[in-house]
Amino acid sequence: MQFAAATGKKGAMKVIGIIPARYGSTRFPGKPLALIAGKPLIRHVVERCQQAKSLAEVIVATDDTRIWEVAQGFCRAEMTAPDHPSGSDRIAEVAARCACDAVVNIQGDEPLMDPAVIDAVAGALGHTEMSTAATPMASPQEYDNPNVVKVVVNAASRALYFSRRTIPYLRDAASGSVSEQLAAFPFLKHLGIYGYRRETLLRLVKYPVSPLERAEKLEQLRALENGIPIAVVRVEYDSVGVDVPADVKRVERLLAGSR
Repeated sequence: MQFAAATGKKGAMKVIGIIPARYGSTRFPGKPLALIAGKPLIRHVVERCQQAKSLAEVIVATDDTRIWEVAQGFCRAEMTAPDHPSGSDRIAEVAARCACDAVVNIQGDEPLMDPAVIDAVAGALGHTEMSTAATPMASPQEYDNPNVVKVVVNAASRALYFSRRTIPYLRDAASGSVSEQLAAFPFLKHLGIYGYRRETLLRLVKYPVSPLERAEKLEQLRALENGIPIAVVRVEYDSVGVDVPADVKRVERLLAGSR
């Protein structure tokens, strides 16, 4: 099955991009509206998504009227309930009232998102219910960092497990340095972008929080525990997110360097 285009070709899968955006971030309140190089963070993300060839439409899903008012100036914006426990639940509310075949969930704090990664994740939905992306982990600082999620895959590039722990454990190289272990095995760093068939997303959010999801605080484990396969596309892109106010200057420098 072909993936999306707004052309409406017969047989094409209509894929929409949805960006969940909350105002109430603990570490950076109002983050989606923070100005980066003169534009709100959320606008940078939307413009990257609009460059993707696979998306028929880009929608901002938010629970805050301030974000809604700004976002509708450059894309479709949808208000959602304020009490969603996860980004998946927020985008599912929007997907339920959209005419589409599939959805790509793009993080609202990645202003440097590569449109090619979006297209790769969307493209994988032609042969699976759910998809995501991963990149080779090269930094020793990320090896033991629980904020850097790791993924292991099978021979068909389907996810076996996601963890905040470093997986797999290299028994024969365990006594070596982190650099030696990184050289000994192709560890994969998970990127927080997800593709879903629409019906899969709507089914997924009806499942209760699963034991592994509760333990690791990783919502994609709910899919694995309920038998939903996740295709993992390997990309060279590494995410650059805005987590705290200090990240704004770093992203501005990166944007200036890419021009």
